[in-house]
Amino acid sequence: MAMIRKALSMSLATVMTFGLLGLVAYTLDGSAVRQALGITPALDVPYVESRRNTVEAMLDMADVTAEERVIDLGTGDGRILIAAARDYGARGVGVDLDPTLVEEARANAAAEGLAERVEFREEDLFDTPLADADVVTMFLLPEVNMRLRPRLLEELRPGTRIVSNRFDMGDWRPDEVRRVSGYPVYLWIVPADVRGRWMLQVDGREIVLELEQAFQDLTGEATIDGEPALVTGEVRGEQVRLEFPVGGEERVFEGAVQGGRIGPTDGSTWQAVRRTD
Repeated sequence: MAMIRKALSMSLATVMTFGLLGLVAYTLDGSAVRQALGITPALDVPYVESRRNTVEAMLDMADVTAEERVIDLGTGDGRILIAAARDYGARGVGVDLDPTLVEEARANAAAEGLAERVEFREEDLFDTPLADADVVTMFLLPEVNMRLRPRLLEELRPGTRIVSNRFDMGDWRPDEVRRVSGYPVYLWIVPADVRGRWMLQVDGREIVLELEQAFQDLTGEATIDGEPALVTGEVRGEQVRLEFPVGGEERVFEGAVQGGRIGPTDGSTWQAVRRTD
């Protein structure tokens, strides 16, 4: 009987232990405990809530507007995407690998009457299609941001805004940084790709531009009447700013990329055409 009582006691202790672990799984650091219990797959990023004022800053920096599509990577309980829909009229999708958090996000959206505007998926963020996003939001980790960076640059349209809570993307310089409750929030605007050779026509001249690009920063060389000149500039979405001397005077050319052309946005009459030779 003593052995039976001991076995029952051990079984009861085991049940209680797993019951307590299960309870913790849905309270503090629940995502990590659910992973340990095998309830959810291993996650690249532990779930940490974004504070309300941080969410507000992220969406303000991204300049979200009505009917834009927001993709929230590592959505957690969906608070960022729900705020985008509720406060700005946006639509979108949030993805997370934790099914418990995904269900919570769906319930939160339904409680706000936003279930038709936002969708939450149990999905690996590295498999999420990005091309139709107007805004991408994320609160991940530095190494995850860096793994995502090539896809963000290749798949997102020029002008798409990316906002990240706390963590940057290495040597891709942010277009804006704010500090909220002691932590940074970063904004990047996906730049158009203007690398290569261009022929710029201005004041009766034809100027050959050879442009190199590192994210939004431009450098290169202009050949003017057979003489080289240093070019500097910047790309912000489809907006391009070039600066170099012409006829002994420093000139600034501000324009927008339209396919294989750059046209002025300041009322001037110059234009640049991409060369493929």
